[in-house]
Amino acid sequence: MERCRKGGIVAQMHAPINDPANELLATYAESGGINYLDAAATLPSRPAIEAACAELMSLMFPGFHGEALVQSSDLPDVTRSRIRSLHARMKPEIAKSFGQTSAGDAESRAEEILTWFMSQLAGVRQVLWTDVDAAYEGDPAAKSYEEVIVAYPAVEAIAIQRMAHLLYEREVPLIPRLMTEWAHSRTGIDIHPGARIGSHFFIDHGTGVVIGETCEIGSRVKLYHAVTLGARSFQKDEHGHIRKGGKRHPRVEDGVTIYPNSTVLGGETVIGARSTIGGNVFLVNSVPPDSLVFYEEKQLQIRSKIARSDGADDMLDV
Repeated sequence: MERCRKGGIVAQMHAPINDPANELLATYAESGGINYLDAAATLPSRPAIEAACAELMSLMFPGFHGEALVQSSDLPDVTRSRIRSLHARMKPEIAKSFGQTSAGDAESRAEEILTWFMSQLAGVRQVLWTDVDAAYEGDPAAKSYEEVIVAYPAVEAIAIQRMAHLLYEREVPLIPRLMTEWAHSRTGIDIHPGARIGSHFFIDHGTGVVIGETCEIGSRVKLYHAVTLGARSFQKDEHGHIRKGGKRHPRVEDGVTIYPNSTVLGGETVIGARSTIGGNVFLVNSVPPDSLVFYEEKQLQIRSKIARSDGADDMLDV
């Protein structure tokens, strides 16, 4: 603001403001890999994939996710209706994910993959029941199988990952990641669709668990919250760019238990069968089967907070 000679106040002149729409449009015209103007036509729809994930959970656990069945005799018709709905929803999204091919090739490839995918769902459901059983048997707080299916976040995260892994193995772009990110956002459990996971898999509590793309997990493995199975380092090419692909994440053999907040890194790291990794362990080396891995800590001090007879306060003597 400026004061005039007679003491009055006049508004300060401002420079004209540029049109924000024009400024944004200018950035859209630039190259850089984030200006996907044809996204609606050539990228799969995230809302559509999220709806498909919800439909898949209803197929895996009818009556537990979505509308309850009025009576069991409705199940055949409801199941067939859900499969038709899922097929109609996913086919255009899979076709769009193959955006580099011609439209005809993308459509036929999507149909082929989707037909095969649907044929695998019964087998996935059988494996998922081993996961539900592992959760029920592995958690004394679990009162029923129904509680595990409805209330345990790991069941949803593992179920979606197992189905996304099928599409990942058939090299379907983008959609497997959209599926596991849907589960990640709902459960706090981040499992890459590329991870290979055996039967009877249980993640207790689950919040903060991260499992990388090339991780291999055997059967009857149990993880607790905030466990990371990640990469140790990334190789770079002559231009300083990270090399894509390659084995980067550990292998966890059958019967392993990993306690909370532990981190296991590296593509060459192998956790031998039936081993137990204690809490807060940082591990970049392989361990043989039947190992117990933990940190030696100082002796825990527990003292009464009630004032001592000598008049000293209740603070620890350090």
